[in-house]
Amino acid sequence: MTPRGYRDRADDSLFTLIGEVPELVKALVMAEIDQAKLWLKRTAKDGGIGAAWTMGALFVLFWSIPAFGAFCIIGLSSWWPAWLASLVVFVVMLLVVGVLALLGVLRFRRLAKRENPAQSVAKDAAIIQDVKDTADDF
Repeated sequence: MTPRGYRDRADDSLFTLIGEVPELVKALVMAEIDQAKLWLKRTAKDGGIGAAWTMGALFVLFWSIPAFGAFCIIGLSSWWPAWLASLVVFVVMLLVVGVLALLGVLRFRRLAKRENPAQSVAKDAAIIQDVKDTADDF
């Protein structure tokens, strides 16, 4: 026995060592699978907690936007009538919505132009079929 508690393998024959390889490989694969399960469990837990915190932040942001709008209206109403301040804030918000929607539409157009992998495979298969048909003609 070694100081760590493992037995000394120096006197084992080559056939004994080779005979133990499948068991060692099986133990290694099982340990890797167990490690992958543990990693997946920890990652899923951390991802779930992170998603919950992100949802909380989005909830607070959702309610802070109307508060900021009210702040702007109240601030502008010290110079303008309240109806005009409200109208200006409303128009500015509509302009922001329009710009954001335009950016989203442009991004989706770019997405629609992109070739997906299934289309690429079908195109490659058609090219191979053409080459095969051409080769069969000779």
